[in-house]
Amino acid sequence: MMEQDPKRRFWMLGPMVVVALVLGVLLGKGWERTGHATETYEELKTFSEVLTQVQKSYVDETKVKDLVQGAIRGMLSTLDPHSAYMTPDMYKEMQVETKGEFGGVGIQIGVKENRLAVIAPIEGTPAYRAGIKSGDFITKVNDETTKDLTLMDAVQKMRGPKGSKVNLTIQRDGTPDPLQFTLVRDTIKIESVKSKVLDNIGYVRLTQFQESTGRDLSKVLKQFKDLKLQSTILDLRNNPGGLLTASVEVSEQFLPGGKLVVYTKGRESKKDEWIAKGKDQMDDSPMIILINEGSASASEIVAGALQDYGRAVIVGTTSFGKGSVQTILPLGDGSGLRLTTAKYYTPKGRSIQSTGITPDIVVKAQPPTVIAKAGEPKSGDKEGESKSAKPTVAQGKDQPSQNGKGEEEAIPKNGATPHPPSVDISGDPSLEQDVQLQKAVEMLKTWKIFKELPRPS
Repeated sequence: MMEQDPKRRFWMLGPMVVVALVLGVLLGKGWERTGHATETYEELKTFSEVLTQVQKSYVDETKVKDLVQGAIRGMLSTLDPHSAYMTPDMYKEMQVETKGEFGGVGIQIGVKENRLAVIAPIEGTPAYRAGIKSGDFITKVNDETTKDLTLMDAVQKMRGPKGSKVNLTIQRDGTPDPLQFTLVRDTIKIESVKSKVLDNIGYVRLTQFQESTGRDLSKVLKQFKDLKLQSTILDLRNNPGGLLTASVEVSEQFLPGGKLVVYTKGRESKKDEWIAKGKDQMDDSPMIILINEGSASASEIVAGALQDYGRAVIVGTTSFGKGSVQTILPLGDGSGLRLTTAKYYTPKGRSIQSTGITPDIVVKAQPPTVIAKAGEPKSGDKEGESKSAKPTVAQGKDQPSQNGKGEEEAIPKNGATPHPPSVDISGDPSLEQDVQLQKAVEMLKTWKIFKELPRPS
């Protein structure tokens, strides 16, 4: 018999090792039933054949590692937009993110209507200052379409060294032509809890749910108590979520011990519950929670729980509707698997997925006002309409600024408001511009008046 080419044996070894390993894992994870094992083996045999033919016949030389990782990404993309494979570098970066600091432009993204959507720009970041808004759809990153990108791939393309630039093409409802943004990447440091006093009302804004959010909120609420404030506004607008545990820690500061905060149901209806531990909490003083279309995930858990118990009145617009739980599973080579393992439900059994939290009182945000300069046509004129259809271009500059983050405010060339009108760049709410916050303050003032009215004898 003629001796086989050693290189040929190597090409065949790669696919068979992959098949053996995968099949071994499946059998070891409860695939002991003959039917399942046989079906899995047959499918992996086909995978092995394809891998062999690619290695043998593809026009360029290929690496087994790259092909297998591509196959894994493709497999996960058929499940849902939130399940993804993370390389070792991506896995390390994800662990850093939960601690409140990471590199990029400051956009939390998701999938809506089968398109890559902005859940919310993170306050104080290049994307926020440039005027990117919740509900925007990202159609291109550096002129590359996002149509077939996974969420993880899209995130990676927007990441990069501080000072480098990334171009985003945005489709915005009500804007006929795409908007072009050039953003300068920066190190994103997130202060998750911000607070102040508004007309003797405690105002606290949560920008994201991190490891320290519960502890930081507890300190703020203690300050409110010391000041003897009689009502609270919890602002969750444009808060894209974060850690499930942090949402529970926030909720239990407003609920009695023993109350169910949220529960999840996974495969085979397995149910896990998170119960409030009865920490040092606020009293039953009046409370309003502000939400909008940029409030997602952990924000919806908090709003849903406090709404179910009647602990707070929800004001604003319907939230994003991201009600699935992703579990991070470490793999042996230092990489990781981000896998959707359950859906979460409010204490009364409401699913948030794709529906969101509906406010008790709907108040839409005031749209930004653009004042035409002298000599320019008004928006109703035909000439004005053609001019308004031109794309907006926003550029960030890598220059020192007062916030110390190496970013100047990015100003769109058409003079439109360069940041969402609800909250200004410093994070301090402006009652003059913020109609949702105005409504919350008015309600709490009225609440106090009615409470102090003399009761009939």
